[in-house]
Amino acid sequence: MQFTEGYWLRSERAYPLYASQAFIIEKLPDRLRVVAPGRPINSRADALDVGTITTEFTAAGPNAIAVRSWHFEGYDAREPRYALKTEPQPLSFSEDENAVVMQAGALTVRVSKKEWGYSFEAEGRVLTSCGFRNLGYFQWDRKVSTMFPQDNYMKADYKPYMGTELSLEPDACVYGLGERFTAFVKNGQQVDMWNEDGGTSSHIAYKNIPFYMTNKHYGVFVDHSSPVSFEVASEKVEYVSFSVPGEELRYLFIYGKDPKQVLQHYTALLGRPALPPAWSFGLWLSTSFTTNYDEGTTTSFIEGMAERDIPLSVFHFDCFWMKEFHWSDFVWDDRIFPDVQNMLRRHHERGLKICVWLNPYVAQGTAFFKEGLERGYFLKRADGRGIKQVDTWQPGMAIVDFTNPQAEAWYGETLARLLRIGVDCFKSDFGERIPIDVVYHSGADPVAMHNYYTYLYNRCVFSVIRHERGAGLVFARSATAGCQQFPVHWSGDNSASYASMAETLRGGLSFAMSGFSFWSHDIGGFENTATPDLYKRWIPFGMFSTHSRLHGSRTYRVPWNFDDEASSVLRFFVRLKCQLMPYIYGMAAQARDSGLPVLRPMILEFPHDPAVCYLDRQYMFGDSLLVAPIFCAGGHADFYLPAGHWTHLLSGEHREGGHWQSGDYDYCSLPLFVRENTLLPMGDTATRPDYDYTDGTAFHLFALKDGAAASRAVPDLQGNTAFTMRVTRRGTNLEARLTGTWKHCSLVLRGLPGVKVLSGGTAETKDGDSHISPAADTELITMSL
Repeated sequence: MQFTEGYWLRSERAYPLYASQAFIIEKLPDRLRVVAPGRPINSRADALDVGTITTEFTAAGPNAIAVRSWHFEGYDAREPRYALKTEPQPLSFSEDENAVVMQAGALTVRVSKKEWGYSFEAEGRVLTSCGFRNLGYFQWDRKVSTMFPQDNYMKADYKPYMGTELSLEPDACVYGLGERFTAFVKNGQQVDMWNEDGGTSSHIAYKNIPFYMTNKHYGVFVDHSSPVSFEVASEKVEYVSFSVPGEELRYLFIYGKDPKQVLQHYTALLGRPALPPAWSFGLWLSTSFTTNYDEGTTTSFIEGMAERDIPLSVFHFDCFWMKEFHWSDFVWDDRIFPDVQNMLRRHHERGLKICVWLNPYVAQGTAFFKEGLERGYFLKRADGRGIKQVDTWQPGMAIVDFTNPQAEAWYGETLARLLRIGVDCFKSDFGERIPIDVVYHSGADPVAMHNYYTYLYNRCVFSVIRHERGAGLVFARSATAGCQQFPVHWSGDNSASYASMAETLRGGLSFAMSGFSFWSHDIGGFENTATPDLYKRWIPFGMFSTHSRLHGSRTYRVPWNFDDEASSVLRFFVRLKCQLMPYIYGMAAQARDSGLPVLRPMILEFPHDPAVCYLDRQYMFGDSLLVAPIFCAGGHADFYLPAGHWTHLLSGEHREGGHWQSGDYDYCSLPLFVRENTLLPMGDTATRPDYDYTDGTAFHLFALKDGAAASRAVPDLQGNTAFTMRVTRRGTNLEARLTGTWKHCSLVLRGLPGVKVLSGGTAETKDGDSHISPAADTELITMSL
């Protein structure tokens, strides 16, 4: 939101009060408090008829400072609050003639005693600062009397806002703010936190997260569920500004030695993701949206995948598993699914998991609607005349009020009954179309609830699945801060074009920089139908995402509907992903424990390489695999390899990084490079993602430098470390050490034939690689190049 017109003039709609002087500075046991009047106080008379802004700094956790600024302290915003896991930290204070300093861990807050201003400092440098006219209270659209100006003090009518600005260094790049499909670097953008159902091709978003981070070792979380407005180097190009309606502004400033540590500190405060079950990382196939289908149709798809030897893990029934005009009453349409339990049993016997679609809206004319109406479980009209209903999406649609604990339990028990007959998880769609002319059971402000609603909705669905199945899993479209605890999320309604494929990746990269670890998208696009070329190019991008789904709007997405080669391409990449599951699931377990994403923007892994700051058409999949999807017909790719030695996973091609590269690739390949000093575990099972990773895993060693070490932990199906291999190199000698519990494993030295085993195993050369088999019960293998 812009309160100025250029650098010097204020907006004619804004009546500002700026913090002008740190007039009172109090060093309290657990905080630093600063009272700043709207003008400098040079005499007693200056202290009359002036407002103040009070700011408090407290330690919220290791290297995290909570900042709270307010104008009128008695204002009740009725705003739902995010559940922050703060940890009080010891503080120390110092003071000289110029400033008061508060130290918390490695992070310093310096408040000027002369002109208004404060700065955050670490590493002996200023990270960002707030100074002249950078903190303000604004009366927006203030209506005053010109006839009786003496009455304006008590009778002025306006909308209150609080806003602040934090400085940017000249080369600072800003990332995050949710799943956004605009440019990956947010500099120059105005970004409003308001969830909307708008597809992937505009500036609006399904998942607005009021958190941004920079390439300068810090992030900022604005602690408001109310609609936060960001001006990212836009209103004032030297600053990121953010504002909220009301009389108070809260944010957390989070420092880290690198971007990874910033995300780790952030997710420690907001919550880290649960670990999705391993089966969910396999291929999902959907009925699509408005297609005609019955049990015969769905069975033919499942059998068609099996006939073509394409591993399938999850089958999804979209909206029309229920009758038209009955969404969401959670009753199967018995006209086309007359024997649901036996149908689901047959699918389970094929090794499949079952997902069904739902949303939090209930059409009138159903028994479920009548029950919710009678019990008072829906959002109510603001005028007191019953419940809120609209004809959007479904006729007379009502919206479940999840602030009512009884309504949440009622909705959840209905879902539990579906799980008990054989459903395994839910696609929790929508949650963005939440009206604001409503009344909530909790009395919360409906504007603040607009974004926060999806947190309550997805928490309910996720919790029911976790209770019934032992592990939670949703396939959600909407999100707000904290929803990373309830994976998985998908990108929403993209389209069948290369441009939409690229914007989808941009959304995923921004989402990853917003604290979300597990993400998916509709392979080939949701709207329209992809050409065979686009479908086949989108497949590897989809499979090198944590979760991989074929889903569309009006047409089926089975590969044989495109061309014969599409089945071969899909089979190749699904099988490859299954083989990579010891690596992928290890990265997933790391995400659970650290909050780091699996799909990682290049800036996250290579923060000191200035060439990666703006890269948005490639990414790291975990810490070791570089993926550059192809976004054009013809198979040509331009991509950047950071400094170091890189090996193509599929072809074994070697390239030296540090500059841009190019290549031409067929449909069963793409730029897929392994980082040097990598120990990459690959399983011996290519037909399913959930298998015993301790039995048959081969550790592939890539370009281990002299004096370096490579280590990799292999998880079990609960995400706990089962065993670890560590390989070190000194000159021509290699040493591999195994710890933990395993059944069978091997070591493959990629591109190194003829390696001799000195002790602990045997060696043979295959296709130019040395394959090392450990001796029974050995923990140490020594080798010579």
